[in-house]
Amino acid sequence: MNWKFWNRKNKAVKKKKSAGREWFDAILFAVIAATLIRTFFIEAYTIPTPSMERSLLVGDFLFVSKLNYGPRTPMTPIAFPFAQHTMPITGTKAYWDGIKLPYYRLPGFSEVKKGDVVVFNYPMDIDSPLYRPVDKQENYIKRCQGTPGDTLSVVNAQVYVDGKAMPNPPGEQIDYTYTTVGEQVNPEIFNELNISSYDPNRPGDVTMTKESANTLGSYSNIKNLMPNLTVKGTFDPFNPVYPVNNNHPVGPARLMLNGKQPHYKWNVDNYGPIIIPKKGWTVKLDSMNYPIYERCIAVYENNKLEVKGNDIFINGVKTDTYTFKMNYYWMMGDNRHDSDDSRFWGFVPEDHIVGKAVFIWMSWDDNADFFHKIRWSRLFNIIH
Repeated sequence: MNWKFWNRKNKAVKKKKSAGREWFDAILFAVIAATLIRTFFIEAYTIPTPSMERSLLVGDFLFVSKLNYGPRTPMTPIAFPFAQHTMPITGTKAYWDGIKLPYYRLPGFSEVKKGDVVVFNYPMDIDSPLYRPVDKQENYIKRCQGTPGDTLSVVNAQVYVDGKAMPNPPGEQIDYTYTTVGEQVNPEIFNELNISSYDPNRPGDVTMTKESANTLGSYSNIKNLMPNLTVKGTFDPFNPVYPVNNNHPVGPARLMLNGKQPHYKWNVDNYGPIIIPKKGWTVKLDSMNYPIYERCIAVYENNKLEVKGNDIFINGVKTDTYTFKMNYYWMMGDNRHDSDDSRFWGFVPEDHIVGKAVFIWMSWDDNADFFHKIRWSRLFNIIH
């Protein structure tokens, strides 16, 4: 059959796109493609604080895989592309929470494992003035130290899971104190050993790895070099930990069950033991563990929780047990004394998990001179 008449008709109808239309189509395609990639495959992040030093440094740029744990479908689907929660210039909301979708995660390559470096949304109380939808809360990055069902404790800054000491991250560091005899420490030594001093008014308080501490302690002018650990059984009022802390207080009236008020003499260096909730696990609630699991039940799993006298009511029904609907995780920073982590705000629910940090694609040092801004040795390093 002769189709020339059809071709002539199409040529007559088809018009060439204007330059503006071509640019619009190209930009629209790029935005849609980039949004799909960062939602379901991989996304770039940067390290803004020293909470993961010396494993990850301020200025490290990471790629975070959404495929490892399975991509999380958007819970707040109407949002401005590439903005987490706030517009960069106007400071207004970058999303519309008039439509909210339930949590759902596509299949992934694996579950979250102990030792993984994980990006997640900050667990926030629903009555906080800064509360946002889960997927629009701040992104945090920490190392997973406990998985669902684990019994976790911290003894003298060493993490134990089910009674066994966890392998320490290669860049883990804590605070130390020391005194000097004679000459002061050469600042170049601090640079060589990657020793940090966060408070200029306290030059004897520094943060470093165990290896750096061993080297620094070998110098003749260094005396009394000791890790700055809070004694077991001591409550530190300046650094109150979960479940009783300044950010998420649990009032005495809510703690009084069976005529008892629990006293948690836990601190950042000696904590627990604590059982991490697992989906399907039924816990018997009592005066000691109720404050520990209260937020999980009420905030993360959306139940109405009340205490009347010595009785607990969940959704209006008197009970002394609860079966968890989600898995939870315990996250801690490698910079143990300079990290806002699970020791202060508790468990991370599975619906807050964003992805696994896989490698560093760029590292930028703001404090270095112009010719040494890029940390070339860190480029394309796999994150362990």
